[in-house]
Amino acid sequence: MAQGPGAADARGRHLWKLGLFAAIVLSMVILARVLGLGERIQELREWIAAMGPVGMAVYVGLYIVAVLAALPGLPVSIAGAAIFGAFHGIILVSIGSTLGSGLAFLTARYLARDAVGRWLSGSEKFRRLDRMTEKHGAVIVAVTRLVPLFPFNLLNYGFGLTRVPFRTYLFWSWLCMLPGTVVYLVGTDALIRAVTTGEIPWAAVGVFVVALAVVIGAVRFAKGRLKE
Repeated sequence: MAQGPGAADARGRHLWKLGLFAAIVLSMVILARVLGLGERIQELREWIAAMGPVGMAVYVGLYIVAVLAALPGLPVSIAGAAIFGAFHGIILVSIGSTLGSGLAFLTARYLARDAVGRWLSGSEKFRRLDRMTEKHGAVIVAVTRLVPLFPFNLLNYGFGLTRVPFRTYLFWSWLCMLPGTVVYLVGTDALIRAVTTGEIPWAAVGVFVVALAVVIGAVRFAKGRLKE
């Protein structure tokens, strides 16, 4: 069966994200070689660690602001892996992205409904999202978080104009954004540890491969549900 322009656009956005991730990783490798970045990253981690919960709170706050301002989240997520490592980075990115998405939803629903409505009124993608959400609710929240059919920033505000309950939106957004967060942060952290120590962290590489397999499987499942 021939795929429509929506599927091609979604595939293009997915490839763009992977390309950006690869470019950032490659840049880190080059900088590490040229500037001795490995030692500087370690110093930065120690400095942030000395700040304790304050440093973590500041990072989460910056992530929320980035989401509300419709800025790309991938560079901020990768910075979280570089500063806090994979484990704490995943927790902080998950908190920041979920809270930011929730605040954008509430802003669209209660504070700036008319302005957001005018912003999205000319978007055929939003009209499709509204129709599908009215019929399928939580399934569409989950599917659209796994399959990049719609821009992330449009989803955050667009769902606020639909009839989906806030708790449903927040839970499924958190759950279905988490696998991608794990892939990006574990992969970044594994690379940084390899650069700073000169050894390949095989355990982290294994987690990355497993997480990537989970994401691929979840995306295929989501695409199947979307076709249904």
